[in-house]
Amino acid sequence: AERPWVCMAIMAAPPPSAPGEPAPPPPPQPLQYSLLLQHLVGDKRQPRVWDPAVLGGIPCPPKSEEQKMVERVMESCPFKAALACVGGFVLGGAFGVFTAGIDTNVGFDPKDPYRTPTAKEVLKDMGQRGISYAKNFAIVGAMFSCTECVVESYRGKSDWKNSVISGCITGGAIGFRAGLKAGVIGCGGFAAFSAAVDYYLR
Repeated sequence: AERPWVCMAIMAAPPPSAPGEPAPPPPPQPLQYSLLLQHLVGDKRQPRVWDPAVLGGIPCPPKSEEQKMVERVMESCPFKAALACVGGFVLGGAFGVFTAGIDTNVGFDPKDPYRTPTAKEVLKDMGQRGISYAKNFAIVGAMFSCTECVVESYRGKSDWKNSVISGCITGGAIGFRAGLKAGVIGCGGFAAFSAAVDYYLR
């Protein structure tokens, strides 16, 4: 008696092809799930690189001479110093008015300490303090921005060292008016403050 697995093998075998006819193609192999995963998320996955040139590219018209001139002006050291001066003036004025508003000695007259100051006197003192703070902030901002631009142009790099060097120079120049010790303290303080601000912004 023939064994059952031999009969099944004979029945599953393809019929022999006639002489001269091409052999039938082999049956397709079942797709394994592990092979599919390798092609989708595995090592055999082909990442698609986004190339704008395939879609026609991003339109970028050439810059005119006026645009180039405006960019050169905006990247120049005088423009940066002027912009920092204006920004420091506005910020210093606002800070001075704010501190004067919360100061209880605004409008105080030492000759008559019990007299209540008028609104005009309070506004006058607030304006004077705001102008004083605005001038100081404008000078410091212009000095720092101009120094940083010069240092960056000299070094040819844009990193945290520019802020530290320019902060040291600015703080030292401001503090040197009160002596050598004050200049050294101002240099170190401004350099540390500039490094902290640059680290926070970056």
